[in-house]
Order: sequence, then C-alpha cells, then structure tokens
Amino acid sequence: MSANDFALKVRAREQLVGYWITLDSPAAAERIGRLGYDYVVLDAQHGLIGYQGLVNGLLAIDAGSSIGPRPSVGLVRVEANDPTPIGRALDAGASGVIVPLVDGAEDVARAVRAAKYPPVGVRSFGPMRAALRIGPVPAESNDATVVLAMIETPLGLQNVAEICATPGLDGVYVGPSDLSLALGARFPGDPDVDGPFEEALELIARTAREAGIAAGIHTFDGESAKQRLAQGYTFATVSSDLSHLEAIAAAHLETARS
Repeated sequence: MSANDFALKVRAREQLVGYWITLDSPAAAERIGRLGYDYVVLDAQHGLIGYQGLVNGLLAIDAGSSIGPRPSVGLVRVEANDPTPIGRALDAGASGVIVPLVDGAEDVARAVRAAKYPPVGVRSFGPMRAALRIGPVPAESNDATVVLAMIETPLGLQNVAEICATPGLDGVYVGPSDLSLALGARFPGDPDVDGPFEEALELIARTAREAGIAAGIHTFDGESAKQRLAQGYTFATVSSDLSHLEAIAAAHLETARS
C-alpha cells in the first residue's frame, strides 16, 4: 500500500499487523518485507541500526514489499523526540515515526511539529527518498505521514487522555517492557504486576478509542498479537528479528540433541 493508504487505514482504526527489526541486515529486512505484514518497523532507538542501515532497511522493505502477497510500509521508531532524528527518518522514506518516552501533550505536540512541514510544523525540507515514496509536495506529505506516541512511562500513563487528545497525533503505541517497569515490575513480564498491567492496557485502548485515534502495542508472538487485537487494539507488532533468530536456533538445537 502507499504511505497515504497506510495513513488512512491507521486513522480509520483498521486492524493492522506489523513486524519489528533490530538488526542491520537489509537482506533479512527484504525477506520480512515480502511476507505480507502491513508495516515493518526499524528500531533506531534500541536496535543495532545506524543511519545508513536505516536507509538500507527502508529500501529493502520496499523491495520485498513489491514482490510480496500484500504491500508493507516502513516505519521507524526514532531514537528521541527531536526534529533531527524524526526528520532524517522521514527523509529516508519512512511512512511514519514511533516516538518514544512521551510524557504528555507537550511532548506529542513537539513530535507532530517535527514530523510535519510548515505551516503545520517545523520539518526542514529535504525529502531525498521520501520524494519518491510519498511525494515532494509538503501538504501531501503532511497528510501521508503517521505520528505515533509511545505510552511507556508513569507520566505517559497518567496523562494518556491528554496525549490521545493532542491534535495531529494518529495513534498511541504501548511499549510493554517499559510500561511494566513503570508499574513497579522488577523486570519486564514480572507476574507481580499482571493485574495493574492489564488494567493499564485496557485504559489505553479505551482512551484511544474514545479519542478516535489508533491504539497499537508490541507483542511477543502472533497469539499475543491476536489477543490484543481482539481486546480493542487496532494494530499490533509481532516480536522481532533478533528474538525470533535466537528462539528458532535454540529450538533446533534442542531438537537435534534430544
């Protein structure tokens, strides 16, 4: 799908399924891009990807998508809520950005301004690859660019209503590991916070629905993604390349030695 088609689907709260990439491996990204995920995220915050890797990854996703059963778009989880990494990710051809560590409406407004050209925002004009993928007209690019804010901090959870109500935001995205730590977990997935964690997830999904924006979440397998979509989340990301690589290698090793 085109970037504009993807943006329309996100804003219509259609159900979408994506994948997460942390490794700087264009050949692997191309393989993932041809599988039929609606979107593929390159992680520039915690992933092992530099800027050239980001560009190569987006190229690879587009190449794989062109021969897959259904088209995928490339998104970037940027390293920080700052105009430079946001603008560079979009210039490289990302259809949207996932912005980490959002605490309130002011953070959201700053992210939206960084992702949009004037007069809506402050994005500097230099669309490089984006001119081919999305188009060189600023107003059209603004319409086609998706901005997603991560809910993963104590303040982000506390201020989720004002975050969801901020103009220009297309959706929120739950980072489950950090959110669980924000709720007092000793480690991500700590069963001692299962109750508060599930309550927080329901609050986020409900608040996004009431605000009319998308609600997404990172999950650790396809079954979990299915569960969260049934719960009211409108898009879900399935695990990551590094996690799957390790899990499959371990499973084969266990089988071979059994």
